[in-house]
Amino acid sequence: QVQLVESGGGLVQAGGSLRLSCAASGIIISINTMGWYRQVPGEERELVAAITSADSTSYTDSVKGRFTISRDDAKKTVYLQMNSLKPEDTAVYYCNADIRSSIFSSRTTEYWGQGTQVTVSS
Repeated sequence: QVQLVESGGGLVQAGGSLRLSCAASGIIISINTMGWYRQVPGEERELVAAITSADSTSYTDSVKGRFTISRDDAKKTVYLQMNSLKPEDTAVYYCNADIRSSIFSSRTTEYWGQGTQVTVSS
């Protein structure tokens, strides 16, 4: 039983920065890949960035060079540093994590945060 709690969203002007945080809590043996998705009403949820347990990262093309994903395993937290924000970055951002919760099984379960609104004004 795991929950992901997100924070850090808000309203900023174009060119500004925000840092999103997502902390996992509950019965956690290990956390595999963690990621950030975003969704605009009426559109498909999009993977923005992902980071593996070995700190390998990947980004969608539209945010490369502007966003940085990182993780702190001691705090069981993943971050998304967003710089040079553009109006097209406006969306609800969701944290995602693939988590193992049993010592008896290597099976993992995917969890989602509640979402945090990011709005970038022009």
